Amino acid sequence: MTAAPHQATPAAGKRRIPPGALKAYIASLTGTSLEYYDFAIYSVASALVFPKVFFPGNDEYVGLLLSFSTFAVGYLARPIGGVIFGRLGDKIGRKHVLVTTLLLIGIATVVIGALPGYATIGIAAPIILVLLRLAQGIGVGGEWGGAVLLSSEFGDAKRRGFWSSAAQIGPPAGNLMANGVLAVLAATLSNEDFLSWGWRVAFLASAVLVGFGLLIRLKLEETPVFKAIQAHGEQPKAPIKEVFTKEPRALVAAALSRISPDVLYSLLTVFMAVYATKQLGMSTSNVLTAILIGSAFQLVLIPAAGALTDRVNRRLVYGIAAVGTAIYIPLFFVMIQDKSVLTLTVGIVIGLAFHAFMYGPQAAYITEQFPARLRYAGSSLAYTLAGVVGGAIAPLVFTALFAASGNWFLIAGYLAVASIVTVIGLAIGRNPHTDEEERLLQEARA
Repeated sequence: MTAAPHQATPAAGKRRIPPGALKAYIASLTGTSLEYYDFAIYSVASALVFPKVFFPGNDEYVGLLLSFSTFAVGYLARPIGGVIFGRLGDKIGRKHVLVTTLLLIGIATVVIGALPGYATIGIAAPIILVLLRLAQGIGVGGEWGGAVLLSSEFGDAKRRGFWSSAAQIGPPAGNLMANGVLAVLAATLSNEDFLSWGWRVAFLASAVLVGFGLLIRLKLEETPVFKAIQAHGEQPKAPIKEVFTKEPRALVAAALSRISPDVLYSLLTVFMAVYATKQLGMSTSNVLTAILIGSAFQLVLIPAAGALTDRVNRRLVYGIAAVGTAIYIPLFFVMIQDKSVLTLTVGIVIGLAFHAFMYGPQAAYITEQFPARLRYAGSSLAYTLAGVVGGAIAPLVFTALFAASGNWFLIAGYLAVASIVTVIGLAIGRNPHTDEEERLLQEARA
């Protein structure tokens, strides 16, 4: 009797790591870690620092809304980067594009750290801040899709959930580093020193990540899948146009899948910094420490979730986590009303665990909606377009809803709607398939 299909033979049980896969995994992780290091320090700064440094003299909530508007600019610029770099990634390859995006994000972040405030250069300060945030957003728009393809196309296509998770570990890794730096600064400096110069240290430190990431990416070869596409002469002439005309369902499915995890992440890592300090009376260091601990758990949970969906239906795991999010958020707000630091920490850890089981398999789910020759453009467009209606406006919506109602009920409703949208995206998507990729690689080797 032959073995059942799911039972691996001893030889098959020891999976060999494909050549270059580990280096690509690290390169992918480094780039998205920088992206989310920037995301984390910018999100905290936009809540606690920028209203005072770049938008002084306004009503408290007006200054906060103006600051969150610059936060949103980064998301609004991402589709521009998705179009520019997504097109190039499918035409000239993944590697060269990823070097450019890393430099663009890194340089803009460092310059923000050196940017004088409103008190020094007046209205020019917020204007330059917006332009730098625009540059960051364009870079990020092209970074994510390429980083995902870098690790997944060097890895085993049948384990795409795990290999693609490299890019997804970037948020907790970047968050961990950023909040670690911010927590130390907040704990060791007075509020005056932190507002004066302490926050700048976190932005300037990103230069270290840029240097490390460049060192790895410059040594990488092009991915095997893109080499195979080149060998067959199958690069698309107009990848953006093809995605919209030939893959509209895939684009919608991939984009909608991002909404719930984006909104949830913004709630837990951006708005909660405002809510916990102003409404619950907790200190900034309490909130940053809670996010830090939650991010540490995600370092393990995200790749574990990706690997799980290589064995269990990817859409099912993702969908359960989305539904769980809608149920959990009201419970989370009820929990933290006791104003306990421990309760807040446990609540954020659980919330980020729900996020991990959506975010871990997200990269694999999005990329496998598109054929290999359109993956960079398709994935980048889905990622960036969803970001505009997901993460970009979430802090603004949270702030406006809370200011209007004075309670968290509407915020919980907003999360429930976001979860429903994500479930719809999963319902119209497709399951993994590796036939096309295996054909390309086999024919390229022949």
